[in-house]
Amino acid sequence: MNSQAIASPIARTRGTVIYTCVLAALAGLMFGLDIGVISGATQFIKDEFAVSDHVIEMIVSSMMLGAAAGALGAGWLSSHLGRKRSLILGAVLFVLGSLLCGLAWSPDTLIAARVILGLAIGLATFTAPLYLAEVAPERIRGAMISTYQLMITIGILVAFLSDTAFSYHGAWRWMLGIIAIPGALFLLGVLGLPDSPRWLMMRGRRDEAIEVLRRLRGDEVVVAREAADIEEQLKTPQRGWDLFAENRNFRRSVYLGALLQLMQQFTGMNVVMYYAPRIFKEMGYDTAAQMWFTALVGLTNVLATFIAIALIDRWGRKPILYTGFAVMAAGLSAVGAMMNGGINGQTEQYITVAMLLMFIVGFAMSAGPLIWTLCSEIQPLKGRDFGIGVSTCTNWITNTIVGYTFLSLLNSIGNANTFWLYAALNAVFIVLTFWLVPETKGVTLEQIERNLMSGKRLREIGR
Repeated sequence: MNSQAIASPIARTRGTVIYTCVLAALAGLMFGLDIGVISGATQFIKDEFAVSDHVIEMIVSSMMLGAAAGALGAGWLSSHLGRKRSLILGAVLFVLGSLLCGLAWSPDTLIAARVILGLAIGLATFTAPLYLAEVAPERIRGAMISTYQLMITIGILVAFLSDTAFSYHGAWRWMLGIIAIPGALFLLGVLGLPDSPRWLMMRGRRDEAIEVLRRLRGDEVVVAREAADIEEQLKTPQRGWDLFAENRNFRRSVYLGALLQLMQQFTGMNVVMYYAPRIFKEMGYDTAAQMWFTALVGLTNVLATFIAIALIDRWGRKPILYTGFAVMAAGLSAVGAMMNGGINGQTEQYITVAMLLMFIVGFAMSAGPLIWTLCSEIQPLKGRDFGIGVSTCTNWITNTIVGYTFLSLLNSIGNANTFWLYAALNAVFIVLTFWLVPETKGVTLEQIERNLMSGKRLREIGR
């Protein structure tokens, strides 16, 4: 009887942790699916609705515009509704948006549906990592965040593979609509989770927070210690806009976070994610080859992410960023050169694909995961929510610009010049990394904050 009494809380704790892991996986997977799924559908949408490249750009970029709005409102919603209810709202919007995409009867309907999807993604991508950080046991918190980031890349790959399967029948509605299934699973997962104990404490519901911690931890000593830590942290209120308005040093960290996200998006990575089949079409491949090479892009993205996981705490942030931007600049320069000279045979085609995959490796091992890490590390505690909110919103706005302009660039300045433009931007980012980005490897967040607030140069706040 005693052993059962002891085992019961342990079993309950393990079950809650499993729920949390499922949530982490499905939140990241949904995000990745939504990024990747439009890529294979655009050529079939264009044919069915007989629309121009400009309309296709609007369909692609409308999701990111919705995500920017969702990210802007996510802080308020997660604070007032709670993390769990915000995730439920995000899941409902995701399912509705996905189904409406599959049923879209006009380009305008499809644009509206993708805005709804964007709202869901903007809300989920802000709230899910926040919720996970607040409920996951300390021993697996890092693994949870890594799993979330990895599942984004897996979601992109799964979307590319799904698009490839449906492309043989031109079934773009199924491509877009089928992602409602993981959205529904995500909704079910969230319904089974408790509220965040930190949020409950923020709302003055201490007894409920303690009860949730008991369910999550199963150890009274750990519960008491974590409850005390949360109460201590809450004594440092978020000041956000007030701090931004009055403190020059905080403004520097907010501007740097926004710049980092601009750098990430203008590498050109999401150009490939959204328009990969079109890029392979420009290389001379038929529809089937376009889709399979797009799936290869997704697989390369997943595998190269492990490079960042392995090296981030060994090499440091800046050496990896230098390497990644250099690899991306070289890869896109080569793609531009091949397109400028003319891709006339199979050998030239394979070389161009290899150079594009080299670019993918450069991004996935560097700017992809590291920019998010740096954006969270450089913000002081009192303004962290505000700073991360600004950088996240910047990410989505810049993402919208990238998605909205790529086909126009191809049509106006040509294939080669478009890729050379992005190559040049990556070269500029090497200089910006040297000039402005700090090395934060092995440095506590408290030390980074002290250096920032003392007025040290941005690139030196990690010393």
